[in-house]
Amino acid sequence: MLVATPIGNLGDLSPRAASTLAGAGFICCEDTRRTRALLSAAGLPAGTRRLVSLHRHNEAARVDQVVAWVEEGRTVAVVSDAGMPGISDPGERLVAAARARGVPVTVVPGPSAVLAALVVSGLPTDRFCMEGFLPRKGPDRRRRLAALADEPRTAVVLEAASRLAATLDDLARTCGDRPVAVARELTKVHEEVWRGTLVGAAGEFAARAVRGEVVIVVGGAEPGPGADDGTVRAAVQARLAQGDGTRQAADAVAEELGVPRRRAYGLALALRDGAHPS
Repeated sequence: MLVATPIGNLGDLSPRAASTLAGAGFICCEDTRRTRALLSAAGLPAGTRRLVSLHRHNEAARVDQVVAWVEEGRTVAVVSDAGMPGISDPGERLVAAARARGVPVTVVPGPSAVLAALVVSGLPTDRFCMEGFLPRKGPDRRRRLAALADEPRTAVVLEAASRLAATLDDLARTCGDRPVAVARELTKVHEEVWRGTLVGAAGEFAARAVRGEVVIVVGGAEPGPGADDGTVRAAVQARLAQGDGTRQAADAVAEELGVPRRRAYGLALALRDGAHPS
């Protein structure tokens, strides 16, 4: 079972999560010390052998043993240090291995820093993407930033406090001055959600010391003007000359140029009718 745990406020541990952790034969966790402290605060027994470390450095080596425990009929709970396992935390490999071997996986949903920051940001939530942690440097980081610059959906970026200012500066330079929300200490006493623009955020946090992990919620890219009618018409005409049918040509051009299919089809019909008047 994947079990969500509090991201700050221990009162967010659900009764079902507490019951699952109390009855599990094994609890796989990122840091056994943190999970032991959580269990103690909730009045749950940790046991002497129930807690098993499962973190990004050993997950690949541990999955076979964990899946084997479930196949033997034991109940295994998987938690991360905070939030939902598998979301920028260990768990993804384990679920994939369990699925490959036909082992059932269930989830006890609950706290998630990603969703908490998204819904409190004030930015559109109907379509969003989870970007997670960006690479720290090099071409991989530049590629991911460039992809965010073209991303029309609200994007959720995770970052450590020590790298927050640099990441906000990179986002501002790459994506322009988009709306942003910077959420920190979510569900804790000193919770803060800073709202503004990327340029403003880069300046604000350049001179501030923050702690812990931070969630950055970035507004999506504004849609561009798109191709003009002359460009679309020329592309459709080229497709028709190659032997494509009217609808086939319109569909292909709409996909290539990012324009509505109805618009491409209308121009295709006009070209067809002009070439073959009735």
